[in-house]
Amino acid sequence: MNTSIMLFTRDLRLHDNPALTAACAAGDVVPLFVADARILSGPMAAPNRLRFLADALADLREALRAKGADLIVREGDPAQEVARLAHETGATSLHLADDRSRYALSRLAALRDLGLDVTTHPGTTVVPTGDLRPTGGDHYKVFTPYWRAWAATPRRDVLRVPRKISLPDGLYPGELPDLDRPGVSPALAKGGESEARRIMKSWLTGRVAAYDDSRDLLSDDKGTSHLSAHLRFGCASPLELAVAAADHPAFTRQLAWRDFHHQVAAAFPDLSRRDYRPRGTRWRSDDHALKAWEEGRTGVPIVDAGMRQLRHEGYMHNRARLITASYLTRDLGLDWRLGYRCFRHWLADGDLANNPGNWQWVAGTGNDTRPNRTMNPLRQADRYDPDGVYVRRWVPELADLPGRTAHRPWDALDTPDDYPPPLTLPNGG
Repeated sequence: MNTSIMLFTRDLRLHDNPALTAACAAGDVVPLFVADARILSGPMAAPNRLRFLADALADLREALRAKGADLIVREGDPAQEVARLAHETGATSLHLADDRSRYALSRLAALRDLGLDVTTHPGTTVVPTGDLRPTGGDHYKVFTPYWRAWAATPRRDVLRVPRKISLPDGLYPGELPDLDRPGVSPALAKGGESEARRIMKSWLTGRVAAYDDSRDLLSDDKGTSHLSAHLRFGCASPLELAVAAADHPAFTRQLAWRDFHHQVAAAFPDLSRRDYRPRGTRWRSDDHALKAWEEGRTGVPIVDAGMRQLRHEGYMHNRARLITASYLTRDLGLDWRLGYRCFRHWLADGDLANNPGNWQWVAGTGNDTRPNRTMNPLRQADRYDPDGVYVRRWVPELADLPGRTAHRPWDALDTPDDYPPPLTLPNGG
């Protein structure tokens, strides 16, 4: 019987996993995860994401064991560990999900040098990165034409969990990596495919129909899907989600934005380091303002609420992300890379495509067709937190202020003594 190695990377699930399905169809399978120190101790290895990853791996192992297999865990260089297992099991083929980051491509090149039959499969995005190209270009630089092409692209079939996952005899499964680090957000969401499917089922049978009306309301905890981290780690299939939500274009458009940033990052691998569209912006240096922003002590309640939610949950509402990013870059005049690094540290869903892609969009150096767009935080607060619920939830110093007064505590008769005054802005605002 043929033996294949299935290398799990950013697809930590059994449902709709083309790489796993292909490996199972060939015969025995070695479901492998390699704890790669270059990832698990690098700049992307923040405590929140490591904890989320630990949950996902434990859940994946349990799911594989329920199928009579196991998750084989090794530590070291992926190519070296695949080579060892291929020698040990007689495996002649390797399957893994397609990923276009700079590191993923270098990893793939090393895997191809092993002499195995290596096949990459879709699964990290709805439409495979690189499948959509504009006439005369290697990638779409503007979202709207990409969205039209994305929406018109036929979808592959959503795959079921393989009926049988047959593991070669005698393999030592290995211990799950110790990913516990200090500094995890106290209310970090649980990772893993089981949790992802629970959330996805609830979302698709409930609030997705109201998404267009509720997605920007900061006070509505259930107005968005809360699936972003599960998509980032592949605990949920983006294609399965897009197919199930096909009748709700306001929501699937957000999945298209995710794919869009992936194809931008594939074409411009320095997206997290360099301006995609340099505009000669001269950023300020202000350590005091940066620290106040990071800690949610700017004196602008809607900004502080978002930053405090980020620290507490490892998550921030998308509207709050736009507001806090605009305040840092447009009002404080600080480099978007500083904000990106802060978000990279805290966000469970932080990645090398959407996180910097969205930061550059707000900063005017990315794919926004209106590079001078600015979001007034007070107007945003009035519009998307009209009763001050979000602010009073995350800034307890202002909890006793009524309604919109919480957005402007300096107008209150009794201004809270323990809340700071607004930072002085460079433009005098």
